[in-house]
Amino acid sequence: METNCIFCKIANGEIPAATIYEDEEFRAILDLGPASKGHALILPKQHAANLFELPDETAGKAMILAKKLAGQLKDGLQADGINLVQNNGEAAGQTVFHFHMHLIPRYSGDTVNVTWKPGTLTEQDKKDIMKIFK
Repeated sequence: METNCIFCKIANGEIPAATIYEDEEFRAILDLGPASKGHALILPKQHAANLFELPDETAGKAMILAKKLAGQLKDGLQADGINLVQNNGEAAGQTVFHFHMHLIPRYSGDTVNVTWKPGTLTEQDKKDIMKIFK
């Protein structure tokens, strides 16, 4: 646990939150600034600043938990869909540097904006990117 990390304090019960799920490794809470009704956060109790610092085992468990809670939110709130959002780094929109996943219920006609304008994959970009994985 990082002493100055707000999400460490919330995940470990030092700061009260609207907890929708808790086990030995995770706490899931309702977001105080929700994008939509039911917007929740999954917080590991062990500190990792981002996905790249998160142990593989914890990352796997986080996704399994996200699947479970997303299903409960979708069914319980009669949402039309769910966005799973996970930001890494300031340029990607991360504002709290403790790994967390957003579960954002979506409703037909809502004003939540988690989309982008599709670009074009150029041949040069494709070649440059494919080199990384060889």
